[in-house]
Amino acid sequence: MPFDLKKTQHIFEMTESGGVQQVIARDSSDAKQVSLIRQHLHHETTRFMAGDFSDPTLMHGSDMPGVTEPLQNSDQIKIEDSDLLNGGQISVLTGDLHLITAIHRWFGAQLSDHGADATYR
Repeated sequence: MPFDLKKTQHIFEMTESGGVQQVIARDSSDAKQVSLIRQHLHHETTRFMAGDFSDPTLMHGSDMPGVTEPLQNSDQIKIEDSDLLNGGQISVLTGDLHLITAIHRWFGAQLSDHGADATYR
């Protein structure tokens, strides 16, 4: 990740249709971190939309829960990124219950791995 993990907070929200991951700068006036967050999330969204979920596995491991299902069914998932005042977010949405479960498992693994730098909403 190009931004400083200690200067940011990951927020994971599991929803009925998938989930939303936010990454925000702990100091909203830190323009550098905000810019790096937005660039990274946009880059990740572009890769995810192409069915490439390999980047999260570099940090979290190739056996990361939930990753194989989205990889195999990426055409059934809608992925969008958007800017927030102090960072950005990625929405991962689907109507497929199996994929919703996979997304929740994927978010849960990230939440666990990020430790104190992450929270659940």
